[in-house]
Amino acid sequence: MKIEKILNNNVVVIHDEKGLEKIVMGRGLAFKRKVGDEIDANMVDKEFYMANHDVNSRFQELVVDIPLEYLELGEDIVKFAKTHLGRKLNDSIYISIVDHMYTAIVRFQEGIVVKNALLWDTKRFYPDEFEVGKQALDMIEEKFKVRLPEDEAGFIALHIVNAQMEEEIEDVYEITKVMQEISNIVKYFFNVEFDEDSVYFYRFITHLKFFAQRLINHNTYASETEDDLLEVIKVKYRNAYECVVKITQFIAEKYDYVLSNEEQLYLTIHIERVIYKSDK
Repeated sequence: MKIEKILNNNVVVIHDEKGLEKIVMGRGLAFKRKVGDEIDANMVDKEFYMANHDVNSRFQELVVDIPLEYLELGEDIVKFAKTHLGRKLNDSIYISIVDHMYTAIVRFQEGIVVKNALLWDTKRFYPDEFEVGKQALDMIEEKFKVRLPEDEAGFIALHIVNAQMEEEIEDVYEITKVMQEISNIVKYFFNVEFDEDSVYFYRFITHLKFFAQRLINHNTYASETEDDLLEVIKVKYRNAYECVVKITQFIAEKYDYVLSNEEQLYLTIHIERVIYKSDK
């Protein structure tokens, strides 16, 4: 195992027997060593392989300035997230979690607390990811004796959502905001509180997530094959469709996005179900 590049005293870049570039970590791994030197595999505590070249480069830049213990905890949080969620996460999650965790702790120790405007909606829309965020706060407290506020659990949750959706984190904030706006229109139109444990609420929120993703990316989902069915739904689910009309007007005015007939159709169906079929 030869050193190809030294990132800091504890982190180096190597090529394995298959020629794959990997980042390996271990305390004192590069101490008194230079490029080309062999390192003992028994000294390696962590090993990372990033298939994406850009992600790999960004990760190498990150580890230069961040202490090893943050990198180790970051991996532990990502492992927990993958196990808890049972989903694949983009490699970029290592970068975003470690970077956010490190800057959040430094910020907190300097007396700077950042409020998370989307905290409540993150809890509602991404409950599983928020649970990971709360567990991450426990892990951070155990390792660094710092208790970050709940706002940070929300930020971590959104980074995890980002790693599943493969969007830029700024887009995830926007997607969540759109979901918040639409759900509020429905809530106030019908003057109801959602049953957030209902399967219909889960399906409604999942539908909003993908709709908001299309809106932010300007990808209209248009199919004129459902026109006849929409006419039927307008009559059958009259109240739900009237709500969709308000949503359509709001989205057009604020985002310059025109809901297709098919989008109106499925949104009407989901609203009908979340309002009238959820357990009250």
